[in-house]
Amino acid sequence: MSGTQAPSDDAIDKPVVIRRLWKSYGENEVLKGISLSVERGEVVAIIGPSGSGKSTLLQCINFLEPFDDGEVLIDGRPIGLIQTGGVRKRMAEKELNALRRQIGIVFQQYNLFPHLTVLANIIEAPVHVLGLPRAEAIELARLQLKRVGLLGKENAYPGELSGGQQQRVAIARALAMRPKVMLFDEVTSALDPELVGEVLATMRNLAEEGMTMIVVTHEMAFARDVAGRIVFMDGGMVIETGDPKEFFSNPQHERSRAFLKRILSNGEGAQDAA
Repeated sequence: MSGTQAPSDDAIDKPVVIRRLWKSYGENEVLKGISLSVERGEVVAIIGPSGSGKSTLLQCINFLEPFDDGEVLIDGRPIGLIQTGGVRKRMAEKELNALRRQIGIVFQQYNLFPHLTVLANIIEAPVHVLGLPRAEAIELARLQLKRVGLLGKENAYPGELSGGQQQRVAIARALAMRPKVMLFDEVTSALDPELVGEVLATMRNLAEEGMTMIVVTHEMAFARDVAGRIVFMDGGMVIETGDPKEFFSNPQHERSRAFLKRILSNGEGAQDAA
């Protein structure tokens, strides 16, 4: 395995830098030397066929999935694995959790606590992880609910909400931790089609506010219209990156062209879950 390099000034200036990332499950190599960096305020859409490693890459960014080699830098600081005395080892959980708090992540499933109200779901981590006073956490939660269009739903329980509303609560919960980067992992794939639009509208608003976002998605219209850059993955590798309009109108790689032909022939935004 390669040693972790000291962060360059360029890496410190970027919220996320991924260098030569490898990840395997047994003999199955899922990520094969991925390198990618994200600018502040940039929206990067990661697309590609099922099994290409998109979701695994996202989970490696905050070390929910430990990677085998390479490194991920958050504001210039390596997350997960550090070099100490010539040996690479897992960092202390306290330090790892401090870095994770800078990264919000929203999954396909909402993972809300069903026995807690919307408000209680959102204030749980700010109170018990960030140590915010309850009154401040409640004020913060209401602010985030307003951002996702759900102010007034504080006392509802998850089971009383639609899937789209639950997913927006999950986004509000992640935002309440005041992350520097938001990761979205196929957040609309479990929703009924008529509910997809409200979640995508919330994500569009966050992009317009300047939130740094990495979005794994099968929603091609969203990727084209909202992302500042497309990253196309296949077989655990980044095959092509580029401006969304250029990528969708004139993909440069044969695998990119084949993917777009297949996905768009089924209707733009056809499901292609990771």
